[in-house]
Amino acid sequence: MIEARHLRVLRAVAATGSFSAAGRELGCTQPAVSQQMKALEASVGTPLLVRSGREMRLTQAGEALVRHAAGILSGLTAAEEEVAAIAGLRAGRVRLVSFPSGSSTLVPTALAALRAEHPGTRVSLEEAEPPESVEALRGGDCDVALAFRYARVAGAGDTGEWDDLVVRPLLTDRLVALVPERHRLARARTVAIGELAAEPWIAGCPRCRGQLVEVCERAGFTPRIDFATDDYPAVVGLVGAGLGVAVLPQLAIESVRPRGARAVTLEPAVRREIVALTLPDLAQVPAVAATLEQLGRAARAK
Repeated sequence: MIEARHLRVLRAVAATGSFSAAGRELGCTQPAVSQQMKALEASVGTPLLVRSGREMRLTQAGEALVRHAAGILSGLTAAEEEVAAIAGLRAGRVRLVSFPSGSSTLVPTALAALRAEHPGTRVSLEEAEPPESVEALRGGDCDVALAFRYARVAGAGDTGEWDDLVVRPLLTDRLVALVPERHRLARARTVAIGELAAEPWIAGCPRCRGQLVEVCERAGFTPRIDFATDDYPAVVGLVGAGLGVAVLPQLAIESVRPRGARAVTLEPAVRREIVALTLPDLAQVPAVAATLEQLGRAARAK
């Protein structure tokens, strides 16, 4: 192994012509210079210097190593400066994956604050619903995943689902019923999901669709799903046109203007847990940690 400190000593010896002069330039003793040169020659397996009277001259191998040393040392310096910039949040990159209603509510606030505090940190954003977003994190395709999971019947989440990840809880998002504004229940303060049993339904993403069916079946009926779309504005539009009813997260209602539709509190309450996820090693990266902190602040402001 060739060590950077040995290369620095070799360059100093080549430039000054002696161990003692190199020691003065480097701020160390002549024996220390001699010892490091012996260690370097042992590493490369060939002499690098020969004495000629009172002077030192480089062997052919020494000349080659000195020629490469400049590039090697400058590269190391550049690497050290770049790492220091990343560690100090003067630079860095974070790849964020979020589900759509998170992208339109929590993410803009968090990223605007992150840019204001650390303008050198770049964040890219892609959209995906869990579990795809979580698998992207595990597969190394992103650094932070904004995800959610629904509470189970007993009120606990899917235990073990994220045991290998760092989980940053953000907020609990309550689901609301969405009905046409002229619907018989549009003025109600609350609605039991069983009161919507006979209605046609508009369902959302696959995970939300599965949760809807589960909640309805607990209430004693199977929903008749006439339309299914991952696009929340499309859900609102279909409800507003009187084509059915839906259940949406509160965050989704915040991200769209429900024209022609009304949101009604759903009883009993159905909630989903919103979290930011990352890998244990990534949680130690300053830019990732700063992103998690800003997502937490954005959630607390809700």
